[in-house]
Amino acid sequence: MDRQEMFQGKRWGLFNHFLCVPAGDGTGEPCSPEEWNARVDAFDVELLAAQLREVGADYFCITIGQNSGHYCSPNPVYEQLVGISPSKCSRRDLIADLAAALEPQGIDLWVYLPSGAPCADAQAVERLEWVDGQGKRLASFQRKWEAVIREWSLRWGERVKGWWIDGCYYPDAMYNFPDEPNFKSFAAAIRAGNPQAVVAFNRGLEDPFLPQCPWEDYTAGEVGDWLPIPGQKVREQLQGKKLHVLSYLGQTWGQGQPRFPDELVAGYTKLILAQDGILTWDIPLEPNGAIPQDYRRQLQALGRMLEE
Repeated sequence: MDRQEMFQGKRWGLFNHFLCVPAGDGTGEPCSPEEWNARVDAFDVELLAAQLREVGADYFCITIGQNSGHYCSPNPVYEQLVGISPSKCSRRDLIADLAAALEPQGIDLWVYLPSGAPCADAQAVERLEWVDGQGKRLASFQRKWEAVIREWSLRWGERVKGWWIDGCYYPDAMYNFPDEPNFKSFAAAIRAGNPQAVVAFNRGLEDPFLPQCPWEDYTAGEVGDWLPIPGQKVREQLQGKKLHVLSYLGQTWGQGQPRFPDELVAGYTKLILAQDGILTWDIPLEPNGAIPQDYRRQLQALGRMLEE
C-alpha cells in the first residue's frame, strides 16, 4: 500500500505538547518522577477521544516527550542506556492507552519526538553521546536513538499511524549519507512496528515545506506567528509528499488563550484543504486531558464552518 493513502479522508487534526515543562523550555524546573507519573495517570483518554470526535478532528498528535527527559511511555532500552533512577519514563503507557481510546472513534494517533537527546537532562545527554547544535554526524548517538525509537514502534505497532520528528536542522551533517546511520535507517526504526506509518522530519521554521528525503511522507510544515499561503513554488517542491501545515491556536505552543477569530481559523483551514493539504492545530489540554472550553467552542465552530 502506498503510504499516501493514509491521508485519504484526512482534513485536519490536533496536536498537544504534553510535557513536564512548557514547550521549548529547556531551562524550566522539571517535575519529579512521582509528579510526572501522577500527571500521566490523570490523563483521561476516553474523555479526550469523545471530545476529539465531537469537534471533528481526523487525527491527534501528542508528544512522547521533549527536552526534560520525561516520557509518557516506558522504554526499557532508553532506561538501560541512560541509567537514570528513578526513571523519568512513566509507568503508564499513555500512547498505547490513547490509541486504544481513539481507534473506536475513527481517529488516528500520531506521535512527536525530537531527533536529539533531551537537552535539559545532562545524564541522558552524556550517556546517549549527544552534542546539541554542532552539526556533526553523531553516528553513535543516532544508533542509540534509533534503538530507543524501535522499541516504542515495535510495542505500539499499527496503533500509531504517524510520526513527527523535530529538530532535524542539520540534514547534510547528520543524515544525508549512503551508509547508515542515515535518514533511511532513521525511518526504518520509526516504521519497525508499522511499515505504513507516515513520517515527517522537521527542518525548522525557515523551510516548513521543504522535503528532506525520500523516506518521509508529508511536510513538517511548522509555522509560528505567521500563517503562510503555500503557492506554486511550494507545490513544485513537494516531490509527491503531502502538503501539511502545523501551527498553534493559542499564544504559542501549548499555551495561552485562542489568538484567532473563528472565521480566520476556518478560512485558513479551508485554504490549505483547497490545496489538497492537511492542517494540524496545536492546543493546550486540561490536566485531565480535556480540551479547554474556549478551544472546544472554537473547534466546534471550525467543524460547522467547514461544512458550509
